Amino acid sequence: MRAARLIKLVLLLQSRPSMTAAELAQELEVSERTITRDAQALSEAGIPVYADRGRLGGYRLIGGYRTRLTGLGRSEAEALFLSGVPGALREMGLEDTASAARLKVSAALLPSLRGAQESAAQRFHLDAPGWFVEPETPELLPAIADAVWDDRVIEARYGREGAEVERELEPYGLILKAGVWYLCARVAKDPPRAPDADFRVYRLDRFAAVSVGEDRFVREEAFDLPGFWAERAEEFARSILRAEVVVRLSPSGVRRLPHVTDGAAARAALDAAGEPDGEGWVTVTLAVEAAEVAYTQLLGLGPEVEVLEPTGLREQFAQATARMADRYR
Repeated sequence: MRAARLIKLVLLLQSRPSMTAAELAQELEVSERTITRDAQALSEAGIPVYADRGRLGGYRLIGGYRTRLTGLGRSEAEALFLSGVPGALREMGLEDTASAARLKVSAALLPSLRGAQESAAQRFHLDAPGWFVEPETPELLPAIADAVWDDRVIEARYGREGAEVERELEPYGLILKAGVWYLCARVAKDPPRAPDADFRVYRLDRFAAVSVGEDRFVREEAFDLPGFWAERAEEFARSILRAEVVVRLSPSGVRRLPHVTDGAAARAALDAAGEPDGEGWVTVTLAVEAAEVAYTQLLGLGPEVEVLEPTGLREQFAQATARMADRYR
Protein backbone atom coordinates (compact mmCIF):
# COMPACT_ATOMS: atom_id res chain seq x y z
CA MET A 1 0.00 0.00 0.00
CA ARG A 2 2.77 2.42 0.96
CA ALA A 3 4.84 1.50 -2.10
CA ALA A 4 1.93 2.43 -4.39
CA ARG A 5 1.51 5.71 -2.55
CA LEU A 6 5.22 6.55 -2.91
CA ILE A 7 5.08 5.87 -6.64
CA LYS A 8 2.03 8.08 -6.97
CA LEU A 9 3.75 10.85 -4.99
CA VAL A 10 6.69 10.79 -7.41
CA LEU A 11 4.36 10.88 -10.40
CA LEU A 12 2.46 13.82 -8.94
CA LEU A 13 5.70 15.74 -8.53
CA GLN A 14 6.73 14.85 -12.08
CA SER A 15 3.50 16.25 -13.46
CA ARG A 16 3.76 19.64 -11.68
CA PRO A 17 6.60 22.04 -10.94
CA SER A 18 5.89 22.05 -7.21
CA MET A 19 3.21 20.90 -4.74
CA THR A 20 2.64 21.78 -1.12
CA ALA A 21 2.34 19.15 1.61
CA ALA A 22 -1.35 20.03 1.92
CA GLU A 23 -1.95 19.50 -1.81
CA LEU A 24 -0.13 16.16 -1.77
CA ALA A 25 -1.98 15.07 1.34
CA GLN A 26 -5.31 15.84 -0.31
CA GLU A 27 -4.39 14.00 -3.50
CA LEU A 28 -3.12 10.93 -1.65
CA GLU A 29 -5.74 11.06 1.14
CA VAL A 30 -3.20 11.00 3.96
CA SER A 31 -1.95 13.47 6.57
CA GLU A 32 0.71 16.11 5.94
CA ARG A 33 2.92 14.34 8.47
CA THR A 34 2.70 11.19 6.32
CA ILE A 35 3.74 13.25 3.29
CA THR A 36 6.79 14.48 5.19
CA ARG A 37 7.80 10.92 6.10
CA ASP A 38 7.20 9.69 2.55
CA ALA A 39 9.29 12.50 1.05
CA GLN A 40 12.13 11.67 3.44
CA ALA A 41 11.90 7.96 2.52
CA LEU A 42 12.07 8.82 -1.18
CA SER A 43 15.07 11.05 -0.64
CA GLU A 44 16.88 8.32 1.28
CA ALA A 45 16.12 5.91 -1.60
CA GLY A 46 17.86 8.24 -4.06
CA ILE A 47 14.83 10.01 -5.52
CA PRO A 48 15.72 13.73 -5.71
CA VAL A 49 12.78 15.14 -3.75
CA TYR A 50 13.53 18.66 -2.50
CA ALA A 51 11.52 20.60 0.07
CA ASP A 52 11.29 24.39 -0.32
CA ARG A 53 10.75 26.04 3.04
CA GLY A 54 8.55 29.03 3.76
CA ARG A 55 4.94 30.11 3.19
CA LEU A 56 5.15 29.54 -0.58
CA GLY A 57 7.28 26.43 -0.30
CA GLY A 58 6.53 22.89 -1.27
CA TYR A 59 7.98 19.71 -2.65
CA ARG A 60 9.56 19.32 -6.08
CA LEU A 61 11.88 17.05 -8.02
CA ILE A 62 15.31 18.32 -9.00
CA GLY A 63 17.87 17.23 -11.52
CA GLY A 64 15.42 16.62 -14.39
CA TYR A 65 14.03 13.47 -12.77
CA ARG A 66 11.32 12.63 -15.30
CA THR A 67 10.57 10.75 -18.50
CA ARG A 68 8.80 12.16 -21.52
CA LEU A 69 6.54 10.89 -24.26
CA THR A 70 7.99 13.07 -26.98
CA GLY A 71 6.10 11.37 -29.82
CA LEU A 72 2.65 12.60 -28.79
CA GLY A 73 1.08 15.74 -30.22
CA ARG A 74 -1.44 17.81 -28.30
CA SER A 75 -4.50 16.44 -30.13
CA GLU A 76 -3.25 12.89 -29.55
CA ALA A 77 -2.74 13.55 -25.86
CA GLU A 78 -6.24 15.06 -25.52
CA ALA A 79 -7.76 12.06 -27.30
CA LEU A 80 -5.89 9.74 -24.94
CA PHE A 81 -7.56 11.30 -21.92
CA LEU A 82 -10.99 10.83 -23.53
CA SER A 83 -10.58 7.06 -23.57
CA GLY A 84 -11.86 6.50 -20.03
CA VAL A 85 -15.49 6.31 -18.90
CA PRO A 86 -15.24 7.42 -15.24
CA GLY A 87 -18.54 5.98 -14.03
CA ALA A 88 -18.00 2.61 -15.70
CA LEU A 89 -14.42 2.35 -14.42
CA ARG A 90 -15.62 3.14 -10.90
CA GLU A 91 -18.33 0.49 -11.05
CA MET A 92 -15.84 -2.15 -12.24
CA GLY A 93 -13.46 -1.27 -9.40
CA LEU A 94 -10.86 0.17 -11.78
CA GLU A 95 -11.04 3.86 -10.85
CA ASP A 96 -7.75 3.87 -8.90
CA THR A 97 -5.99 1.90 -11.64
CA ALA A 98 -7.21 4.28 -14.35
CA SER A 99 -6.29 7.30 -12.25
CA ALA A 100 -2.76 5.97 -11.76
CA ALA A 101 -2.42 5.28 -15.48
CA ARG A 102 -3.56 8.78 -16.42
CA LEU A 103 -1.18 10.22 -13.87
CA LYS A 104 1.74 8.24 -15.30
CA VAL A 105 0.95 9.44 -18.80
CA SER A 106 0.55 13.02 -17.60
CA ALA A 107 3.85 12.87 -15.75
CA ALA A 108 5.64 11.59 -18.85
CA LEU A 109 4.27 14.22 -21.22
CA LEU A 110 6.20 17.25 -22.34
CA PRO A 111 5.44 20.35 -20.21
CA SER A 112 3.64 21.94 -23.17
CA LEU A 113 1.16 19.04 -23.20
CA ARG A 114 0.43 18.89 -19.47
CA GLY A 115 -2.89 20.65 -19.88
CA ALA A 116 -4.29 17.99 -22.24
CA GLN A 117 -6.20 16.17 -19.50
CA GLU A 118 -7.98 19.32 -18.27
CA SER A 119 -8.60 20.48 -21.84
CA ALA A 120 -10.36 17.21 -22.76
CA ALA A 121 -12.34 17.03 -19.50
CA GLN A 122 -13.65 20.57 -19.97
CA ARG A 123 -14.97 19.80 -23.45
CA PHE A 124 -16.33 16.24 -23.41
CA HIS A 125 -18.23 14.17 -20.86
CA LEU A 126 -20.02 10.85 -21.34
CA ASP A 127 -23.20 10.31 -19.31
CA ALA A 128 -24.18 6.74 -20.22
CA PRO A 129 -27.55 6.21 -18.45
CA GLY A 130 -30.77 7.40 -20.05
CA TRP A 131 -32.95 10.17 -18.67
CA PHE A 132 -35.24 9.48 -15.70
CA VAL A 133 -33.31 6.31 -14.87
CA GLU A 134 -31.44 5.77 -11.62
CA PRO A 135 -29.07 2.92 -12.53
CA GLU A 136 -27.90 0.50 -9.86
CA THR A 137 -24.42 -0.99 -9.99
CA PRO A 138 -24.62 -4.80 -9.95
CA GLU A 139 -22.95 -6.07 -6.80
CA LEU A 140 -21.11 -8.81 -8.70
CA LEU A 141 -19.70 -6.49 -11.39
CA PRO A 142 -16.15 -6.11 -9.95
CA ALA A 143 -15.72 -9.91 -9.63
CA ILE A 144 -16.98 -10.49 -13.17
CA ALA A 145 -14.76 -7.69 -14.50
CA ASP A 146 -11.72 -9.35 -12.89
CA ALA A 147 -12.65 -12.64 -14.57
CA VAL A 148 -13.01 -10.88 -17.93
CA TRP A 149 -9.56 -9.30 -17.60
CA ASP A 150 -7.89 -12.59 -16.58
CA ASP A 151 -9.83 -14.89 -18.98
CA ARG A 152 -10.98 -16.99 -16.02
CA VAL A 153 -13.92 -19.37 -16.16
CA ILE A 154 -16.77 -18.48 -13.78
CA GLU A 155 -19.49 -20.55 -12.12
CA ALA A 156 -22.64 -18.44 -12.36
CA ARG A 157 -26.17 -18.72 -11.03
CA TYR A 158 -28.70 -16.42 -12.65
CA GLY A 159 -32.44 -15.94 -12.96
CA ARG A 160 -34.24 -17.03 -16.12
CA GLU A 161 -38.00 -17.31 -16.60
CA GLY A 162 -38.76 -17.41 -12.91
CA ALA A 163 -36.10 -20.01 -12.06
CA GLU A 164 -32.38 -20.03 -11.28
CA VAL A 165 -29.97 -21.72 -13.69
CA GLU A 166 -26.35 -22.66 -13.07
CA ARG A 167 -23.78 -22.39 -15.83
CA GLU A 168 -20.02 -22.54 -16.24
CA LEU A 169 -19.22 -19.54 -18.43
CA GLU A 170 -16.28 -18.12 -20.33
CA PRO A 171 -16.69 -14.34 -19.80
CA TYR A 172 -15.52 -12.57 -22.96
CA GLY A 173 -16.58 -8.96 -22.45
CA LEU A 174 -18.70 -6.40 -20.63
CA ILE A 175 -21.07 -3.94 -22.27
CA LEU A 176 -22.67 -0.87 -20.68
CA LYS A 177 -25.86 0.05 -22.52
CA ALA A 178 -28.02 2.96 -21.30
CA GLY A 179 -26.88 2.40 -17.70
CA VAL A 180 -27.41 -1.39 -17.79
CA TRP A 181 -24.47 -3.81 -17.65
CA TYR A 182 -24.39 -6.91 -19.87
CA LEU A 183 -21.94 -9.80 -20.05
CA CYS A 184 -21.00 -11.44 -23.34
CA ALA A 185 -20.04 -15.04 -22.55
CA ARG A 186 -20.39 -18.58 -23.76
CA VAL A 187 -20.98 -21.82 -21.95
CA ALA A 188 -17.66 -23.52 -21.25
CA LYS A 189 -17.11 -26.51 -23.52
CA ASP A 190 -14.22 -28.53 -24.82
CA PRO A 191 -12.72 -27.11 -28.07
CA PRO A 192 -12.65 -27.15 -31.01
CA ARG A 193 -15.69 -25.15 -32.09
CA ALA A 194 -16.58 -22.32 -34.43
CA PRO A 195 -15.16 -18.93 -33.38
CA ASP A 196 -18.62 -17.36 -33.04
CA ALA A 197 -20.46 -20.38 -31.61
CA ASP A 198 -22.62 -20.19 -28.48
CA PHE A 199 -21.94 -16.57 -27.56
CA ARG A 200 -24.78 -15.22 -25.44
CA VAL A 201 -25.66 -12.03 -23.63
CA TYR A 202 -26.55 -11.94 -19.93
CA ARG A 203 -27.85 -9.03 -17.85
CA LEU A 204 -25.60 -8.66 -14.82
CA ASP A 205 -28.43 -7.62 -12.50
CA ARG A 206 -29.95 -11.09 -12.99
CA PHE A 207 -26.91 -12.91 -11.62
CA ALA A 208 -27.56 -14.32 -8.16
CA ALA A 209 -24.04 -15.62 -7.50
CA VAL A 210 -20.68 -15.80 -9.25
CA SER A 211 -17.58 -17.79 -8.35
CA VAL A 212 -14.35 -17.01 -10.20
CA GLY A 213 -12.29 -20.17 -10.70
CA GLU A 214 -8.59 -20.70 -11.22
CA ASP A 215 -8.99 -22.21 -14.69
CA ARG A 216 -8.37 -19.96 -17.67
CA PHE A 217 -10.03 -20.33 -21.05
CA VAL A 218 -8.39 -19.79 -24.43
CA ARG A 219 -9.87 -16.65 -25.95
CA GLU A 220 -10.86 -16.70 -29.61
CA GLU A 221 -8.54 -14.13 -31.17
CA ALA A 222 -10.98 -13.46 -34.00
CA PHE A 223 -13.81 -12.52 -31.65
CA ASP A 224 -14.91 -8.88 -32.12
CA LEU A 225 -16.90 -7.63 -29.12
CA PRO A 226 -18.14 -4.32 -30.66
CA GLY A 227 -19.15 -6.09 -33.86
CA PHE A 228 -20.88 -8.89 -31.96
CA TRP A 229 -22.81 -6.43 -29.80
CA ALA A 230 -23.90 -4.30 -32.77
CA GLU A 231 -25.21 -7.37 -34.58
CA ARG A 232 -26.91 -8.81 -31.51
CA ALA A 233 -28.50 -5.47 -30.58
CA GLU A 234 -29.93 -5.13 -34.08
CA GLU A 235 -31.29 -8.68 -33.93
CA PHE A 236 -32.87 -7.99 -30.56
CA ALA A 237 -34.52 -4.79 -31.76
CA ARG A 238 -36.01 -6.65 -34.72
CA SER A 239 -37.06 -9.68 -32.67
CA ILE A 240 -39.31 -7.75 -30.26
CA LEU A 241 -41.24 -6.02 -33.05
CA ARG A 242 -43.63 -8.91 -33.63
CA ALA A 243 -46.86 -7.08 -34.46
CA GLU A 244 -48.04 -4.44 -36.91
CA VAL A 245 -50.46 -1.54 -36.76
CA VAL A 246 -51.80 0.60 -39.59
CA VAL A 247 -52.17 4.30 -38.80
CA ARG A 248 -52.79 7.64 -40.50
CA LEU A 249 -50.49 10.47 -39.54
CA SER A 250 -50.77 14.23 -39.90
CA PRO A 251 -47.63 16.13 -40.98
CA SER A 252 -46.96 16.80 -37.28
CA GLY A 253 -47.53 13.12 -36.49
CA VAL A 254 -45.01 12.14 -39.18
CA ARG A 255 -42.35 14.33 -37.55
CA ARG A 256 -43.09 13.07 -34.05
CA LEU A 257 -43.51 9.35 -34.75
CA PRO A 258 -39.79 8.44 -34.32
CA HIS A 259 -39.86 10.10 -30.88
CA VAL A 260 -42.72 8.03 -29.44
CA THR A 261 -41.94 4.57 -30.87
CA ASP A 262 -38.92 2.60 -32.04
CA GLY A 263 -36.92 5.01 -34.20
CA ALA A 264 -35.72 2.48 -36.77
CA ALA A 265 -39.21 0.97 -37.15
CA ALA A 266 -40.74 4.43 -37.54
CA ARG A 267 -38.25 5.45 -40.24
CA ALA A 268 -38.78 2.18 -42.10
CA ALA A 269 -42.57 2.66 -42.00
CA LEU A 270 -42.34 6.27 -43.22
CA ASP A 271 -39.93 5.32 -46.03
CA ALA A 272 -42.43 2.73 -47.28
CA ALA A 273 -45.43 5.06 -47.01
CA GLY A 274 -47.32 6.25 -50.04
CA GLU A 275 -48.14 9.83 -51.03
CA PRO A 276 -50.14 12.04 -48.61
CA ASP A 277 -53.92 12.06 -49.10
CA GLY A 278 -56.03 15.15 -49.78
CA GLU A 279 -55.73 16.25 -46.14
CA GLY A 280 -51.96 15.88 -46.14
CA TRP A 281 -52.06 12.73 -44.00
CA VAL A 282 -50.10 9.56 -44.79
CA THR A 283 -50.97 5.94 -44.04
CA VAL A 284 -48.18 3.74 -42.71
CA THR A 285 -47.79 0.16 -41.52
CA LEU A 286 -45.72 0.28 -38.34
CA ALA A 287 -43.90 -2.65 -36.69
CA VAL A 288 -44.51 -2.67 -32.93
CA GLU A 289 -43.76 -4.90 -29.98
CA ALA A 290 -47.47 -5.53 -29.27
CA ALA A 291 -50.81 -3.76 -29.63
CA GLU A 292 -50.76 -2.90 -25.92
CA VAL A 293 -47.36 -1.25 -26.28
CA ALA A 294 -48.47 0.59 -29.41
CA TYR A 295 -51.50 1.94 -27.51
CA THR A 296 -49.25 3.54 -24.88
CA GLN A 297 -46.78 4.89 -27.44
CA LEU A 298 -49.22 6.26 -30.00
CA LEU A 299 -51.34 8.02 -27.38
CA GLY A 300 -48.42 10.44 -27.20
CA LEU A 301 -49.33 11.72 -30.66
CA GLY A 302 -52.81 12.77 -29.53
CA PRO A 303 -54.98 14.05 -32.40
CA GLU A 304 -52.09 13.74 -34.88
CA VAL A 305 -52.71 9.99 -35.37
CA GLU A 306 -55.68 7.82 -36.38
CA VAL A 307 -55.45 4.07 -35.80
CA LEU A 308 -56.97 2.05 -38.65
CA GLU A 309 -55.94 -1.51 -37.76
CA PRO A 310 -56.19 -3.71 -35.79
CA THR A 311 -59.84 -3.13 -34.93
CA GLY A 312 -59.34 -3.78 -31.23
CA LEU A 313 -56.68 -1.08 -30.98
CA ARG A 314 -58.84 1.38 -32.91
CA GLU A 315 -61.69 0.75 -30.43
CA GLN A 316 -59.31 1.37 -27.53
CA PHE A 317 -58.40 4.76 -29.00
CA ALA A 318 -62.07 5.59 -29.62
CA GLN A 319 -62.89 4.83 -25.98
CA ALA A 320 -59.89 6.78 -24.71
CA THR A 321 -60.73 9.86 -26.76
CA ALA A 322 -64.41 9.67 -25.66
CA ARG A 323 -63.35 9.55 -21.99
CA MET A 324 -60.95 12.42 -22.55
CA ALA A 325 -63.62 14.50 -24.26
CA ASP A 326 -66.00 13.88 -21.31
CA ARG A 327 -63.25 14.89 -18.90
CA TYR A 328 -62.58 18.21 -20.61
CA ARG A 329 -66.13 19.04 -21.72
